[in-house]
Amino acid sequence: MTLLMQKDTATCGRENEPRNSARMAGCLAAGIAMVGTAVFLHATTSERQFLLTTQPITVPRTLTGLAAYPNVAKPLYKNTALLSHTTVDPDLSSASSPGSSKPGVLQVQSLTTAPKSIWGLLLLVPSLVLAYVWRSPKPEPLPETFHLGDDLRIAVMTATGERTEAPAPTTTGPMRTRFAPSPTGSLHVGGARTALYNWLMAKKTGGQFVLRIEDTDVARSTRESEDSMTADLKWLGLQWDEGPGTAKEEEMPFRQSERGSIYHEMAEKLMQQVGSDGKPVAYKCFCTQEELDAKKAKMEESGEFEAFVSPWRDASEEEVAAKVAAGEEYAVRFRVPPGKRVEIDDIVRGQVGWDAQATIGDFILLRSSGVPVYNFCVAVDDALMGISHVIRAEEHLTNTLRQGLILEALEFAMPTYAHCALILGEDGSKLSKRHGATSVSQFAEEGFVPSAMINYLVGLGWNDGTDKEVYTVEEIIEAFSMDRVQKSPSVFDMTKLKWINGQHLRLMEDAELAGLLGPFLEKEGLAKAADSPIALTAAVMCKQKIELLADAVPLVRDALGYQLTTVVAENKKAAKLVNDGFKGFAAAVVGAYNAGEIPDPTSADFPDAYGTWAKGFLDEFAETVGKKSKKLMQPLRLAMTGEMSGPDVGQQLRLVALAQAEGISCVPLEARMAELQAFIEADE
Repeated sequence: MTLLMQKDTATCGRENEPRNSARMAGCLAAGIAMVGTAVFLHATTSERQFLLTTQPITVPRTLTGLAAYPNVAKPLYKNTALLSHTTVDPDLSSASSPGSSKPGVLQVQSLTTAPKSIWGLLLLVPSLVLAYVWRSPKPEPLPETFHLGDDLRIAVMTATGERTEAPAPTTTGPMRTRFAPSPTGSLHVGGARTALYNWLMAKKTGGQFVLRIEDTDVARSTRESEDSMTADLKWLGLQWDEGPGTAKEEEMPFRQSERGSIYHEMAEKLMQQVGSDGKPVAYKCFCTQEELDAKKAKMEESGEFEAFVSPWRDASEEEVAAKVAAGEEYAVRFRVPPGKRVEIDDIVRGQVGWDAQATIGDFILLRSSGVPVYNFCVAVDDALMGISHVIRAEEHLTNTLRQGLILEALEFAMPTYAHCALILGEDGSKLSKRHGATSVSQFAEEGFVPSAMINYLVGLGWNDGTDKEVYTVEEIIEAFSMDRVQKSPSVFDMTKLKWINGQHLRLMEDAELAGLLGPFLEKEGLAKAADSPIALTAAVMCKQKIELLADAVPLVRDALGYQLTTVVAENKKAAKLVNDGFKGFAAAVVGAYNAGEIPDPTSADFPDAYGTWAKGFLDEFAETVGKKSKKLMQPLRLAMTGEMSGPDVGQQLRLVALAQAEGISCVPLEARMAELQAFIEADE
């Protein structure tokens, strides 16, 4: 439930106070029945709520159990967690961190757990009987505003509850979706998920995925950031059908900084267009920055929201013309119609609506510098680019109010909206840099692969109703539907992401994995080139051992080295093994090498040949000493690799031979046998 709070001297809702006794009794019995039902089901429910505030919240305890809180930094309910808070500025949307007492949007998550079901059963049966006997007439509609006392008026905005079962997928025609990042930094997890959802729906419905660059923030937007973001999208495989770098760019620009004339044309159209109240939809405002700052400071000091009313809202044409003739700068503001409401049927959140006049004042379309503001550009671009579905983060929910007003005034159809929940860190706060890697480029550098990233990102808020966790991209396109996107926030789990990445690595063909490992090995000096044959052997050797591509680096480095003496000195298990007749076994290994019995590691089939030799050698030696051959496998590993554990020994020795051929630093088999012989002879 969303509460819109505003100071008001009128006393509303008293006409709703009278209730006849039958209705009251029926409501009471029905209430008992509802409690009994909830308890009987022994269910744990989770409900997300939005509070759109226009002043710091102070709510009496008598309102559905709410405690009085002086600002929006604290939870509103017992067992309630704060999810986010976004400030709404009279002119421009801006964000504020928890702890701010500014007006804004607050999201909370309340958790309630029912007691033992037996008590619910005892309440349920008699209360259902009472509810039937004292059934009341159909209740009157809830008024849009009601009085709480102290001249506080609350307008109620509701959204549907959490889905417990997914509805049947909605059939639809081709969708035109868009991803519209601001090039002011890197592409982060939240943005990547938004892009993915839009891309998936376009792919699934045979539509188009549009990339638009929203770079109206001239001070912060850079082409380097844009290039970084587009590179990340390409790395993920989210290729856009229309946007920068496509053939469609010859017909129309996709960077907002290149669409200025379009926005000015639309602003002029709104100033010429007459609204339902007989006045222009937009007007020129000559308020100075000092006047605006003074009004804002006054509002912050009083702690009371007051919708901005420009003194130029109803100025005469002569007054405006005189100011223009004098060369004074002006902003273009949108005139919010009295009593106007904006409502959407959000795919994720259900019905959401706003009382526009009570929520915002007349807002800016063009700044005095001539630069258009964010919401104006977005509304115009979505309309002119034919965007049918806007899938974006829930922090943009409040932007829909301004955008809806603009679209309606320009006589454009509103797109269908879907506002997706936040992604949180494991500590329950909004995901940020302090939680570790959050940008796509960082994940790529650490050795995650695109298919795994897509697999994990799609699950941050969506599932197909099964226990399946590992998907190919094709399977995701087939299964994905916005109908199954949940309202509740998702928690980013690095451990699970790594697990999924490991599963995708194991599903790859060896050659594909080698192509991904090559650059990592080359960067670390473990291969001369990314396409070195070392990469293919490393792929075969490491596939079952790694979760990240970067995990292969230490495995390859260890395979190329030989630290027998150090391992025996530092590893208690190795030391114990040495004391259990290891030197006699090692002498047999050296003897087999000197006799030329060990296959040639430079041969392509060495791993298989080594496996055959090792089996025969161990069986023969085991029979000689009266042990089981399985118990000799670890001593053989220690003798050949100098380690107690690791990947397949044959693959390691083949890797050493390839590294030796390329001039990569390593300890070849000949040197290993010499060191093993020295170890045998030591302290004898």
